[in-house]
Formats: sequence, structure tokens, C-alpha cells
Amino acid sequence: QVQVVESGGGLVQPGGSLRLSCTVSHGNLDYYTVGWFRQAPGKEREGISCISRWTDRTVYGDFVKGRFTITRNGPGNTVNLQMNDLQSEDTAVYYCAAVPTGETMCSISRTFYKMWGQGTQVTVSA
Repeated sequence: QVQVVESGGGLVQPGGSLRLSCTVSHGNLDYYTVGWFRQAPGKEREGISCISRWTDRTVYGDFVKGRFTITRNGPGNTVNLQMNDLQSEDTAVYYCAAVPTGETMCSISRTFYKMWGQGTQVTVSA
């Protein structure tokens, strides 16, 4: 069974940066559309960004406001989420999700994805 694995979370000061990475236990992530989500305590899981299979089209949530960038790292078989200018409200568990869809657009709706990672904690605090 293919598993989605996130890495790169941690503690960062306000205004700082982190890069999260997503990969799969078997196969090549290039064959999947991939999304990043986050869930803060007491809140719903929300979509951050996604990148489509085949076309690498991207979508971002409104709250990102140019601070986050999603990319594929082909040789490393990962999808990265570069997060800049992090603030306390960005504190959450961050999840990667994947789906082997043939669609050329991606979605930041949770229901679009079939496979989910266990999450990685991001804490923004002084």
C-alpha cells in the first residue's frame, strides 16, 4: 500500500521560513496530483495549495497571499511547500495528500484526495 509521508515541520519564529516536503513510500509522486492542507486546534482542516499531475498547474488558498509556494522536485520525487513570512496563525499540523487523477487541474478541497499523510507540526512562536 502506498503511503504519503511529510517532513520538514518544526518551530520557527514569526517572519521566518520553513520548507515542507511530501513523498510516497512506493512509486513516483509525478503520477499524482498533490495537495497541502493544515489543521489548527479546534478548527477545520483547510486547503493551502495543490499542484496537478501532468500540467503542474497550481492553486492557492486566499490566505496564502503570496507567502507559500508549491513545487515538484523531480529528481527527488517530492512535492515541496516553501513557506515564508510565517505568523502565529500559521501554527497547525500540516498534511500532504495525493490522488492519481487524470484531471489537469487540482483542487484544495479535502474530498478530492484519496491518500493522506500523518501530518507534521509547524509551530510559529517567539
